[in-house]
Amino acid sequence: MLFLATGLAACGGSPSVPHPAAPVAAGAPLTASASSPIKHVIVVVQENRSFDNLFYGFPGADTATLGTLHDGTTVPLVPVPLEDGQDIGHFHASFEVAFNNASMNGFDLQQGYALVNGQYAVAPQSPTYPYAYVPRSESQPYFDLASAYTLADRMFQSNSGPSFPAHQYLIAGQSANADGVPSISPWGCDSPAGSVVSQIGADGRDTTGIFPCFDYPTLGDLMDAANVRWRYYTPPLTSAAGGTFGAAFDAVKHIRFGSDWTSDVVSPETNVLGDIATGNLADVSWVVPSFADSDHPLGKSNRGPSWVTSIVNAAGASPYWNSTAILVTWDDWGGWYDHVAPPQLDVMGLGFRVPLLVISPYAKRGYVSHVRHEIWKHLALYRSDVRITESGCRRRTRRRSERLFRFHASSAELRTDRHTVSCNRFHARDPERRSS
Repeated sequence: MLFLATGLAACGGSPSVPHPAAPVAAGAPLTASASSPIKHVIVVVQENRSFDNLFYGFPGADTATLGTLHDGTTVPLVPVPLEDGQDIGHFHASFEVAFNNASMNGFDLQQGYALVNGQYAVAPQSPTYPYAYVPRSESQPYFDLASAYTLADRMFQSNSGPSFPAHQYLIAGQSANADGVPSISPWGCDSPAGSVVSQIGADGRDTTGIFPCFDYPTLGDLMDAANVRWRYYTPPLTSAAGGTFGAAFDAVKHIRFGSDWTSDVVSPETNVLGDIATGNLADVSWVVPSFADSDHPLGKSNRGPSWVTSIVNAAGASPYWNSTAILVTWDDWGGWYDHVAPPQLDVMGLGFRVPLLVISPYAKRGYVSHVRHEIWKHLALYRSDVRITESGCRRRTRRRSERLFRFHASSAELRTDRHTVSCNRFHARDPERRSS
């Protein structure tokens, strides 16, 4: 087994500096026990929820019932359903306003957004709208998973902005300092001429931006080099989700125009269920949802918990269960209030807290981790023959993911009962939406 904790490339780098076509390893190799039972990792990436928003009141977790406005007034967090449909600004500038030099009291100064004539635009919104939580009637499947397995309440988004850079960090540990979203979809090398994505400079200010097609090394490259099978399940590039937050590998030139694009980037995302059922699951899988299944406010749907639990239940009903770890996280905070100030490591982040669920027969039962986590630092657990090294200027943030597992527990202590969570309670329309 190996816990992946690699910097991949120097963070904070400028796109004018050439990036290697393959990973450059530096530092001490990361190794672990060859006796680990984990052979498959599934990383489920949901959208736009802070920890306080989604796990409000979870027993043993650090959550808030009140939030502070910019004038010092406190307000109670109120329930807002997943399908409510209002979006909140969650750009880098939004982060700076809400963060307010670690005071965490500027969430009421973020702008509201909506789709206006098909365009993502500023829209009227109550200043206290971000001070909200998902009602328990909808978040219950997530609570059930957290109660049965492990929940981390110090999981910080790697970047301090929206989905495009967030998903780049999930696959590459960087975004070439891109901190916004491309101006035209699809977001990546298939974007039309004239599309640009803003970048953050050393002074913390946005630049004009560049075409959203990069060529830095990715976790996929590291796995290819180690003969580890991987797949990235995503909606089709022509769909709203597939052309925006699902287009992460489309923004990496050598992946988009190389063999990985046809062999390892798989659409639609629901193919993951078939691959589990037919015994064709890769060693490492990313799973990106449709808008309706994503928990994104503009999806106007409450199907996200059902989608996540359908993946967990598919794995639990398969022969893969006893060799699998499922990591469920959310790409960014979506503008929602969170009371914990994130450490600032560089101009890109860290961003606000997002939830992390660790689901496996070897995960600690009903455990809440209060150790700081960052998803690309310990994204996956691999076979013992894989050796990946750590580099990058965020090395000091590394934490050992094995704290979340009970690899040396007796068989009687392990959750091998294929725990099933109800996932058929929600139904909603399936709109195609475009936003960050």
